[in-house]
Order: sequence, then C-alpha cells, then structure tokens
Amino acid sequence: MKVLLSLLLAFVSCIACAAVTPHSYWEPAIAAFEASDRANPPPQGAVLFIGSSSIEHWKSLAADFPELKVINRGFGGSVIGDSTYFAGRIVAPYRPRAILMYAGDNDLHEGLTPEQVRDEFAAFVQKVRSVDPGVPIAFVSTKPSMAFKALLPQIKQSNALIRAYVATQKDVTYLDIFTPMLGADGQPQWKWFGPDGLHMNRTGYELWIGIIRPWVDAHGH
Repeated sequence: MKVLLSLLLAFVSCIACAAVTPHSYWEPAIAAFEASDRANPPPQGAVLFIGSSSIEHWKSLAADFPELKVINRGFGGSVIGDSTYFAGRIVAPYRPRAILMYAGDNDLHEGLTPEQVRDEFAAFVQKVRSVDPGVPIAFVSTKPSMAFKALLPQIKQSNALIRAYVATQKDVTYLDIFTPMLGADGQPQWKWFGPDGLHMNRTGYELWIGIIRPWVDAHGH
C-alpha cells in the first residue's frame, strides 16, 4: 500500500511539473508593456508581432521593416495561451492592422500535445476576432531548434495541424519557416542559432525576414 501511495504521489508531482506556467507569472511583463504604452503611446494601425522569445529577442524589428509601423509584444517563455489571455491588454488597445504570432515550442516543451497547440492557436484567433473581426493574422511555424531537437516529431505534427486549421479560416495565414530551417538531412541546424541552440542569431532572423516580408507588406499598409 505504501509503495502504491508513493507511486501515486510521484505521478501527481510529475503532472504538476509538466503543468503550463500560470498566466499570472507574466503579469510583470504585461504591466511593463502597459507602462511603456502610457509613456510612449504606440501607433494605431501598426503590425503587431506577438508571442514568445523569438519575438521578444527581435530587437531590430523596426529597422528590419522600415516601411511599416510595427509593435513588438513578445514575452520570452510564454505559450500561445498567454497571448490569448492578455489579448485585451496587449492586442485590443493597439487596433493593429495585422497580427503576426510566433509561439508553440514552449507549449510542446511544457507538455501540450500537437492537437492542444493547434487548439490554443484557434482560441487565439477566436479571441482576437471577437475584438476585431477583420484583422489578418499570420502564424509563423514553430522552428526546429537544436535545443528542442527531441521534440522535432511533435513540432512537425503541430505545424501540420495548424496549417490544416489555417486553411479553413479567412484571412489567417501559415508562414513556413520550419522547412527552410531544416538541413538536407531533415534535422535542425546550428547555423541559425546562438550558443543556447534555442534563440536565433542574425542569420536566422534574416531567413525569417525573407519569408515574413511579403505577408506583412501585403497586409501592413
């Protein structure tokens, strides 16, 4: 009986460990965005880039798209559901002309299934559309990083499910950075990443810019 109880407690502990970080964890980051907005009101009708660290670390975003008004609202470590939860505070006030999201690898890393990641993105679209029914939305496919190489099958499946979902939606686009970031052997490559194997270097961002630019130029003016 004691053995069974120990196993049960261990199982419960593992579930707790795999649980997605509560939304409240990001409250300081969201409050900082709001303080920045009060100090320097962002432009209305900009292209909103939102999501996890690949967006947060894109410090050259405005310089990379000089033809556009852009807003960066990436917060590192976040999952898709965090952007949905805080959409009333970091999406709705900007009245963006278009929205580009990158997230998903943290979701899978924290234990969500590919189907759940697809459903989380669908919930984000629904939430945004409840505020602005016509805003175009793009999903940048989850990248094949060296750090999450073990998750490659789940990343591939998640991307495929989101691509299929997007095909059923009006003014929602799937931007494939996953395929061109793979090597000829179908595996992740170091050349796109910094030392941690997760966050991209300039070469990685330049690849993204080439894929993203046609969409933002078509929807951001």
